[in-house]
Amino acid sequence: MILTIDVGNSNIVIGGVRDDKIVFEGRLRTETTKTSDQYCMDLKSLLDIYKIQTEQIEGAIIASVVPQVLNSMQTAVKKLTGLNSLVVGPGLKTGLNIRLENPSQTGADLVVGCVAALREHKPPMIVIDMGTATTMVVLDETGALIGGCICPGVKISMDALTERTALLPGLQLDQPKKAIGRNTIDCMRSGIMLGTACMLDGMIEKMEQELGQKTTVVATGGIAKFVLPMCQTPIHYDKDLLIKGLAALYRDNKR
Repeated sequence: MILTIDVGNSNIVIGGVRDDKIVFEGRLRTETTKTSDQYCMDLKSLLDIYKIQTEQIEGAIIASVVPQVLNSMQTAVKKLTGLNSLVVGPGLKTGLNIRLENPSQTGADLVVGCVAALREHKPPMIVIDMGTATTMVVLDETGALIGGCICPGVKISMDALTERTALLPGLQLDQPKKAIGRNTIDCMRSGIMLGTACMLDGMIEKMEQELGQKTTVVATGGIAKFVLPMCQTPIHYDKDLLIKGLAALYRDNKR
């Protein structure tokens, strides 16, 4: 079994992949102050929940956008399994042609998402990851990563709105019934959720205009399943995109 670990700004998504099948998927909270021992205990508890023995794990791969956590997680995996983890970054073969001004600054999660999307869909393509930030990456017709955009995520928008406005309450991120809200909660829900859907539609349209052709759009991320039904653009949702990409990169680099 391959242990895949995606360290995001808010959550750490951990998956177990055996023979191209996802055996389990769990989440931990990202905490920069945790030690490797604490993460080791978290990993052990998660494996126990899914009845996975450490002896079943033959390899591990990590993608991280939080440098402070990367080393702690690598050490935690080593302590728990005795294995050295592969890390998505310089030196790891991805097969992805990154045509940016500074390719080394490309987020590991963006690389992993693109690698997975290219294995299941044909470019040109837009790959969306809706996490703490909402990222949109454009792949041209050759499959090269040529750019994209970074927008505030849904939760960031909600937190900013509720924390900086004294009279606006907190809310659950449910789908709004109408664009025109009739009370404060419905107005906020419309602005945040439907507003994000409209932003995605608008950005996809602009990107396709600049690209000069229609694209296949693929999205992942926990909040995506709530927003995508409100989009007018056809979008393929794959909640396991990053786990698939990490497993594929592990296999390719171990051959």
